[in-house]
Amino acid sequence: MNNLSKNRMLDAINHKQPDKIPLDLGGTAVTGIHIKAVEALREHYGLEQKPVKLYEPYQCLGLIEDDLAQCLGTDVVSTGTPLNWFGIENKDWKPWRTPWEQDVLIPREFNLTYGEDGTVYAYAQGDTFFPPSGKMPASGYFFDAIMRQDPLPEDDDDLKLEDNTEEFSLFTEETLKIITKDVNHARATGKGVVASFGGSGLGDIAMVPAMNMKHPKGIRDITEWYMSTVLREDLLHSIFSYQIDLTIENLSRINALCGNDIDVIFTCGTDFGTQTSTFCSIDKFRSLYAPHYTRLNTWIHANTNWKIFKHSCGSVPGFIPDFIKCGFDVLNPVQCSATGMDPKWLKNEFGKDLVFWGGGVDTQNTLPFGTPKAVREEVLERCEIFGKDGGFVFNAIHNIQSTTPIENIVAMLDAVHEFNGE
Repeated sequence: MNNLSKNRMLDAINHKQPDKIPLDLGGTAVTGIHIKAVEALREHYGLEQKPVKLYEPYQCLGLIEDDLAQCLGTDVVSTGTPLNWFGIENKDWKPWRTPWEQDVLIPREFNLTYGEDGTVYAYAQGDTFFPPSGKMPASGYFFDAIMRQDPLPEDDDDLKLEDNTEEFSLFTEETLKIITKDVNHARATGKGVVASFGGSGLGDIAMVPAMNMKHPKGIRDITEWYMSTVLREDLLHSIFSYQIDLTIENLSRINALCGNDIDVIFTCGTDFGTQTSTFCSIDKFRSLYAPHYTRLNTWIHANTNWKIFKHSCGSVPGFIPDFIKCGFDVLNPVQCSATGMDPKWLKNEFGKDLVFWGGGVDTQNTLPFGTPKAVREEVLERCEIFGKDGGFVFNAIHNIQSTTPIENIVAMLDAVHEFNGE
């Protein structure tokens, strides 16, 4: 087994200068590629033209199979639980034609219905007996969560902890067997292994509506949830404590089975930044979120060799010192287009303590709307800034979107390989 990719990533995340900047495309649910762009890449590289597997249906991310990964030159591979965000196991694939007329493959139990206006509806655990949990407009390229919150009790004292924690549970022995098998397969690739087992995304707005639950109870409306961070902080502390208790138990069992076969663990995708500001104050972060992050991260660092991956979009320069204090090792997607997120400042200020996983090119402007020349120049500049002394894994800023021109994606990849002297 050739471990060049693994060693390259390990050097980078341990702040050593790697032989080349490691590349991640498809290693996590926030560093992936839309199925439309995956198909275009397969065609560009002359690979077998076959339907792309829609492995993450919420964002419509396509599976990067081994032949394409080899063409892209990726150094990272993903592993995790067998269920997608709709609570359906990714297996027994069947054909589906998307609203933009692409033929793809979806899991057998991923059942869809259509509205008169062409809206596509998806269902928790594929059960169409219950109302849909997600929808894709006829002109859309991914699913949106449907708010399905029941009327809340008039008295907050009647809110029940179990209503907002029913989706979290200890892994069964069968699930642990599947996870172990998948981790072993990932390790055998010789690439860096990034794991995502869920359960610890505290207040992650993508998860609050519980698209994987047939009839979610509790606080499930996004607006109500944000209000609750102020009005119901004690309840949220109870929810977060419950999540972290289960997560530590699950990770303890996984660690006993897989141990050092995992290099990085994605624990949290909660966004704290907007384009220009933040969703909450730093004081609220410290009082509500930080104690629970710190408890989980302390356990991971004390019991494993895993590096801890924190995703937060937006303008978060004021939060980064606290992310580090909580024990996070990796920041993604490094949204350099947001206020205060200048690449040079980020690297100079936090480069010794934090790995930047992303930030390689702007996916809101440069990559989808710029020229290939502009893409190349931005990628080379970001590699020069972030790549010095390690601490950088190349990825675009969040997932590559559906209508991104293929020539720009190729220009991005060519620029990374050019910088690496390939």
